Amino acid sequence: MNPSKSIGKVYLVGAGPGDPGLLTLKGKTLLEFADVVVYDALVSPAILAMINPDAEKIDAGKRRGRHSLPQKTTTQLLVEKAQTHAVVVRLKGGDPFIFGRGGEEMADLIEANVPVEVVPGITSGIAAPAYCGIPLTHRGYSSSVTFVTGHEAVGKYRPDVNWRAIAQGSETVVIYMGVHNLNAIIEELIAGGKPPETPIALIRWGTRPDQEELIGTLATIVRQVEETEFEAPAIAVIGEVVGLHDILARYSPQILINQ
Repeated sequence: MNPSKSIGKVYLVGAGPGDPGLLTLKGKTLLEFADVVVYDALVSPAILAMINPDAEKIDAGKRRGRHSLPQKTTTQLLVEKAQTHAVVVRLKGGDPFIFGRGGEEMADLIEANVPVEVVPGITSGIAAPAYCGIPLTHRGYSSSVTFVTGHEAVGKYRPDVNWRAIAQGSETVVIYMGVHNLNAIIEELIAGGKPPETPIALIRWGTRPDQEELIGTLATIVRQVEETEFEAPAIAVIGEVVGLHDILARYSPQILINQ
């Protein structure tokens, strides 16, 4: 891609996990003044409602098994829109640089000579546990956190995550997109030394009105998922901090009904 000089700029905006109150002021301002917004499937309706009503809205539809636009097509679309529009927003759930492919898109835009800026958002791996009464660190339980994806891309830079190393690497593990591979992941974590009685929480649609939680242990959670038909999208939190859910959850942030 080597287009003529763009007249506009692309902003990679993190929409946060869903609660509109968690969108940054900078992100909200850009949505209100955007000429074009290319958004992902996991962006909440309440945040989509903030978009400039006169803006062109394009659904990029990124979700497991249902990619309405291939990644290269999405990037090319951003390049083209920057040729004719001043403010182009690429709106991503969570944070663009946390398992959001924002780094890839930014590099491609720079290669295409398109001005680009990242606007961080609150990632679900931090917000969803907080709304579930689970602090990722606690002086009595955990001084380290690992964020890892449970759904890896085909043809990536290395074949797989070393789950056995992660089992020993930190006291709290946060797994994005791990529900579909949960059984295999847990087997590897236990083989790596995580005790089967280690607490785990699955949080679906964190910070939204339909937030759901499933609390168990590494030994029980797969059976619980099958019995309750718990589904993605969800994150998993593994570690002793999950035990604080029973104490802190009653004081978790109030989830807005009108999302």
